[in-house]
Amino acid sequence: MNEFIQLMAALFGSLGFAMIFNIHGKKLIWAAFGGFYVWAIYLLWQHIFGSNDYISAFAASSLLTLYAELMARWHKTPVTVFLVSGSIPLIPGASLYRTMNWLMGNHTLLFRRDSIYTILFATSMAAGITATTLIFRMIWGIIIRHHLRHHPERLR
Repeated sequence: MNEFIQLMAALFGSLGFAMIFNIHGKKLIWAAFGGFYVWAIYLLWQHIFGSNDYISAFAASSLLTLYAELMARWHKTPVTVFLVSGSIPLIPGASLYRTMNWLMGNHTLLFRRDSIYTILFATSMAAGITATTLIFRMIWGIIIRHHLRHHPERLR
Protein backbone atom coordinates (compact mmCIF):
# COMPACT_ATOMS: atom_id res chain seq x y z
CA MET A 1 0.00 0.00 0.00
CA ASN A 2 2.85 2.36 0.84
CA GLU A 3 4.40 1.77 -2.61
CA PHE A 4 1.07 2.51 -4.28
CA ILE A 5 0.87 5.86 -2.49
CA GLN A 6 4.45 6.65 -3.48
CA LEU A 7 3.74 5.80 -7.12
CA MET A 8 0.60 7.96 -7.18
CA ALA A 9 2.54 10.84 -5.61
CA ALA A 10 5.23 10.43 -8.27
CA LEU A 11 2.61 10.40 -11.03
CA PHE A 12 0.75 13.48 -9.81
CA GLY A 13 3.94 15.31 -8.85
CA SER A 14 5.28 14.85 -12.37
CA LEU A 15 1.90 15.80 -13.79
CA GLY A 16 1.96 19.05 -11.82
CA PHE A 17 5.43 19.95 -13.02
CA ALA A 18 4.54 19.03 -16.60
CA MET A 19 1.57 21.40 -16.37
CA ILE A 20 3.81 24.16 -14.97
CA PHE A 21 6.15 23.57 -17.94
CA ASN A 22 3.14 24.14 -20.22
CA ILE A 23 3.05 20.66 -21.72
CA HIS A 24 -0.28 19.77 -23.35
CA GLY A 25 -2.24 16.85 -24.76
CA LYS A 26 -0.76 13.39 -25.06
CA LYS A 27 2.68 14.73 -24.18
CA LEU A 28 1.34 15.76 -20.76
CA ILE A 29 0.14 12.24 -20.01
CA TRP A 30 3.39 10.63 -21.21
CA ALA A 31 5.50 13.16 -19.29
CA ALA A 32 3.55 12.43 -16.10
CA PHE A 33 3.86 8.71 -16.69
CA GLY A 34 7.64 9.20 -16.79
CA GLY A 35 7.55 10.17 -13.10
CA PHE A 36 5.50 7.09 -12.25
CA TYR A 37 7.86 4.94 -14.33
CA VAL A 38 11.08 6.31 -12.80
CA TRP A 39 9.82 5.88 -9.25
CA ALA A 40 8.59 2.35 -10.01
CA ILE A 41 12.05 1.48 -11.37
CA TYR A 42 13.71 3.04 -8.32
CA LEU A 43 11.52 1.05 -5.92
CA LEU A 44 11.89 -2.16 -7.91
CA TRP A 45 15.67 -1.77 -8.08
CA GLN A 46 15.81 -1.22 -4.33
CA HIS A 47 13.64 -4.26 -3.70
CA ILE A 48 15.54 -6.62 -6.00
CA PHE A 49 19.14 -5.47 -5.61
CA GLY A 50 19.20 -3.99 -2.13
CA SER A 51 18.81 -0.52 -0.77
CA ASN A 52 21.81 1.26 -2.26
CA ASP A 53 20.27 4.63 -3.09
CA TYR A 54 23.05 5.68 -5.45
CA ILE A 55 22.90 2.60 -7.66
CA SER A 56 19.10 2.76 -7.66
CA ALA A 57 19.21 6.44 -8.70
CA PHE A 58 21.69 5.65 -11.47
CA ALA A 59 19.57 2.78 -12.81
CA ALA A 60 16.28 4.70 -12.58
CA SER A 61 17.79 7.78 -14.25
CA SER A 62 19.27 5.62 -17.00
CA LEU A 63 15.97 3.93 -17.79
CA LEU A 64 14.10 7.25 -17.57
CA THR A 65 16.53 8.76 -20.07
CA LEU A 66 15.97 5.87 -22.45
CA TYR A 67 12.21 6.38 -22.03
CA ALA A 68 12.55 10.14 -22.64
CA GLU A 69 14.69 9.62 -25.77
CA LEU A 70 12.17 7.21 -27.25
CA MET A 71 9.15 9.36 -26.33
CA ALA A 72 10.83 12.44 -27.80
CA ARG A 73 11.28 10.70 -31.13
CA TRP A 74 7.77 9.28 -31.07
CA HIS A 75 6.17 12.67 -30.29
CA LYS A 76 8.71 14.71 -32.30
CA THR A 77 9.50 16.95 -29.34
CA PRO A 78 12.63 17.74 -27.28
CA VAL A 79 13.87 15.09 -24.84
CA THR A 80 13.75 17.56 -21.95
CA VAL A 81 9.93 17.58 -22.08
CA PHE A 82 9.91 14.00 -20.79
CA LEU A 83 13.22 13.93 -18.95
CA VAL A 84 12.68 16.93 -16.66
CA SER A 85 9.09 16.08 -15.75
CA GLY A 86 9.93 12.43 -15.24
CA SER A 87 12.94 13.07 -13.02
CA ILE A 88 11.00 15.16 -10.47
CA PRO A 89 10.29 12.22 -8.12
CA LEU A 90 13.99 11.34 -7.93
CA ILE A 91 15.27 14.79 -6.99
CA PRO A 92 16.65 14.55 -3.42
CA GLY A 93 14.62 17.47 -2.09
CA ALA A 94 14.23 16.21 1.48
CA SER A 95 17.95 15.59 1.93
CA LEU A 96 18.73 18.98 0.38
CA TYR A 97 16.33 20.61 2.83
CA ARG A 98 17.93 18.78 5.77
CA THR A 99 21.39 19.75 4.52
CA MET A 100 20.47 23.43 4.48
CA ASN A 101 18.71 23.12 7.83
CA TRP A 102 21.84 21.64 9.44
CA LEU A 103 23.98 24.36 7.84
CA MET A 104 21.78 27.15 9.17
CA GLY A 105 21.63 25.52 12.62
CA ASN A 106 25.43 25.14 12.68
CA HIS A 107 25.26 21.33 13.07
CA THR A 108 28.51 20.54 11.26
CA LEU A 109 28.49 16.74 11.46
CA LEU A 110 24.87 16.41 10.36
CA PHE A 111 25.45 18.97 7.61
CA ARG A 112 28.46 17.03 6.36
CA ARG A 113 26.58 13.70 6.38
CA ASP A 114 23.52 14.96 4.52
CA SER A 115 25.47 17.13 2.08
CA ILE A 116 27.59 14.14 1.02
CA TYR A 117 24.45 12.04 0.54
CA THR A 118 22.72 14.77 -1.48
CA ILE A 119 25.72 15.40 -3.72
CA LEU A 120 26.31 11.68 -4.36
CA PHE A 121 22.63 11.06 -5.09
CA ALA A 122 22.44 13.97 -7.55
CA THR A 123 25.72 12.85 -9.13
CA SER A 124 24.31 9.33 -9.56
CA MET A 125 21.29 10.78 -11.33
CA ALA A 126 23.46 12.96 -13.57
CA ALA A 127 25.76 10.05 -14.41
CA GLY A 128 22.79 7.85 -15.37
CA ILE A 129 21.32 10.56 -17.59
CA THR A 130 24.64 11.42 -19.23
CA ALA A 131 25.80 7.85 -19.86
CA THR A 132 22.46 6.78 -21.31
CA THR A 133 22.18 9.87 -23.51
CA LEU A 134 25.66 9.32 -24.94
CA ILE A 135 25.14 5.61 -25.59
CA PHE A 136 21.65 6.10 -27.02
CA ARG A 137 22.72 8.85 -29.39
CA MET A 138 25.74 6.89 -30.60
CA ILE A 139 23.56 3.86 -31.35
CA TRP A 140 20.81 6.02 -32.88
CA GLY A 141 23.37 7.68 -35.17
CA ILE A 142 24.65 4.30 -36.32
CA ILE A 143 21.09 3.14 -37.04
CA ILE A 144 20.28 6.30 -39.01
CA ARG A 145 23.52 6.14 -41.04
CA HIS A 146 22.90 2.45 -41.78
CA HIS A 147 19.31 3.17 -42.82
CA LEU A 148 20.33 6.04 -45.10
CA ARG A 149 23.13 3.99 -46.64
CA HIS A 150 20.63 1.32 -47.67
CA HIS A 151 17.85 3.76 -48.63
CA PRO A 152 19.54 6.76 -50.29
CA GLU A 153 16.27 7.87 -51.87
CA ARG A 154 15.14 9.05 -48.41
CA LEU A 155 17.79 11.78 -48.38
CA ARG A 156 15.57 14.03 -50.47
